[in-house]
Amino acid sequence: MKSLTAIFVVLVVLLQYPLWFGKGSWFRVWNLNHQIEVQKKTNTDNQIRNNVLNAEVTDLKQGFSAIEERARNELGMIKQDEIFFQVTNHEKDKKDNEIPSSSPSNH
Repeated sequence: MKSLTAIFVVLVVLLQYPLWFGKGSWFRVWNLNHQIEVQKKTNTDNQIRNNVLNAEVTDLKQGFSAIEERARNELGMIKQDEIFFQVTNHEKDKKDNEIPSSSPSNH
């Protein structure tokens, strides 16, 4: 009777082994599901980014307001007969231009 029980236990273990550690094991399925979720998140993020870029391309193709805005912000351009005012912080400029007194001079 003991040998029959041992044989059944060994058979159950042999049948369970592929389920837990084989090619289609539970761990592998769980790992693949996790990878799928990560890829879905990446795809969603990329789709949002692509939609923003497509809207920007469409705006650049159809209107000049986006081009003008980029020229002003990124290139610092102004229109003809337009007056440009630059506001600076004099306190900060003075501090930036001061020579530190602790540094040795090479005169």
